[in-house]
Amino acid sequence: MSQALPRNGGDLLVEMLGSLGIDAAFGVVSVHNLPLVDAVAHGMRWVPTRSEAASVNAADGYARVRGTPGCAVTSTGTGAANAAGALVEALTAGSPVLHVTGQIPSEHLGAGRGVIHETRDQLGMLRSCSVWATTVGAAPSVDFAEAARRLGGHPRGPVSLEWPIDLQYGQTEPFDAITTDSSRHTVGAPESDNDALESGAVLGTAAVPGLDEAALDRAAEFIAAAKRPVVWAGGGAIGCSGGIDRLLHCTGAGLFTSNAGRGVLPESDDRVIGNFAASATGAELLDQADVLISVGTHFRSNETRSYRLALPRWHIQIDIDPAAIGRSYPAEVGIVGDARKVVDALVGRLADHLCAPQPDWNDRITAARDQCRAQLRRDIGPYAAICDIMAGVLSDRSPRVRDITIPNSSWGNRLLPVMDPSTNVVPRGGGIGQAVGMSIGASVARADEPTMVMVGDGGLVPQLGEMATLAQEELPVTVVVFDDGGYGVLRNTQDRHLGRRSGVDLRTPDLAAAAAAFDFGYFDVATPNEFADAFESATAAGHPQMIRVDCDALGPMPVPFVPPVEMPSSADR
Repeated sequence: MSQALPRNGGDLLVEMLGSLGIDAAFGVVSVHNLPLVDAVAHGMRWVPTRSEAASVNAADGYARVRGTPGCAVTSTGTGAANAAGALVEALTAGSPVLHVTGQIPSEHLGAGRGVIHETRDQLGMLRSCSVWATTVGAAPSVDFAEAARRLGGHPRGPVSLEWPIDLQYGQTEPFDAITTDSSRHTVGAPESDNDALESGAVLGTAAVPGLDEAALDRAAEFIAAAKRPVVWAGGGAIGCSGGIDRLLHCTGAGLFTSNAGRGVLPESDDRVIGNFAASATGAELLDQADVLISVGTHFRSNETRSYRLALPRWHIQIDIDPAAIGRSYPAEVGIVGDARKVVDALVGRLADHLCAPQPDWNDRITAARDQCRAQLRRDIGPYAAICDIMAGVLSDRSPRVRDITIPNSSWGNRLLPVMDPSTNVVPRGGGIGQAVGMSIGASVARADEPTMVMVGDGGLVPQLGEMATLAQEELPVTVVVFDDGGYGVLRNTQDRHLGRRSGVDLRTPDLAAAAAAFDFGYFDVATPNEFADAFESATAAGHPQMIRVDCDALGPMPVPFVPPVEMPSSADR
């Protein structure tokens, strides 16, 4: 029989989450977070994941899709450490995750007495993988208010609170939110760009410096004189779609994106070349261009051929982070500020100039767009049909959650179309085994659409237990497992660079038995036609499904995918 409990820290947490627009939290219950879990479970939706890492991954996926911060509640010591890897991913992606973890009783902190769940310098660990972390003290409302402010500020990323269990049970004042509705923004429509942490997951009202009018004037002059301009949009450009659209219109530029910037404009737009800058055709177009305008992009190593990709001589760089200007590539003009404001101001100045791109430049952009995709389709062979089937069944709003696996890295990150940036959910840091957890949060955030997960057999096994979470929550998630019997990306790397294999060939569990154990629908496919029938049925089912794609039976890619990472040549070894 339930009974009313005295007000405690759990009530404060629920009030804070409500003020941030959060309606669900993810986590693992523990003796060191009982009042928090109890309050959340009775105040909103509580989703019990099977691991702390998955709870943060789920909160991360929720934040990216829904457009509010996500919340993960974990245990102390080992539990908090289990969450650390997923916090690193959220940090890399700039994803606004509130991570609340327990702590041993305050009287024992730092004493080294061996209290259960105690670990040395838990706060130091949290600070290393969060943009801000603190120990909740005797005035928890103050700490929570600061956490809310940090979630909306720059740099963006996870915020961690460790909370001694005795203080969780203490009386708390109601949360006096320092944010208002106007300070909540969606991932799909942020007001600030973010290069230092390039997810585009931008919320809150970060203070930004005043715009440099002289730099804007110089940029406008360079752009107006350009004959062959291009724009490169990163995650920081998400949310200024209107400005990017106007910038392309008035300059005649084509649009490259990073993986994080996909969807800033729908990839069906003929002006969008997409995440193909490092391809042979993309590099050729960049070589022909005379001006590049980059907006909130990190110029990541795997998207620039480890920074060997040549950019146009004239580079106009826009970023909210002053340290980003010229960090990876020289910038002729650097403009520090909110992406939306800078792009709008730049477009306004261009109205006073006559932009006259080369007459055939638009045709070259369209040709490059088509050639990039056509070449990739040839390179991936039978997987092109799989991509087409996914694109034809999923709506523009269906989350496309992708693990780090060959199908994703070769074509999922480029060819599978993204029309809405909130559907583009992928580990930005490149770590495998996170997508299933992310799909939990993505599906909770957008339950009216089926969520699709692309994962390899190697990436599925680390989060196999989260199939139980998907089943318990009855989430409409279809897990597409590309089974090649191991770590295919590294297998290809070893084959090309080393000539022998080690640690890459793995035994895949009986996925049909695993699916049955968790009451998933299950399909085993070996051809595109079989996949078409299975994928349509699975995404329409309304509850968890698994499709195993037999990669050996489907056939190899004509061009084996090898990740664009630097390896010493045989002469160097």
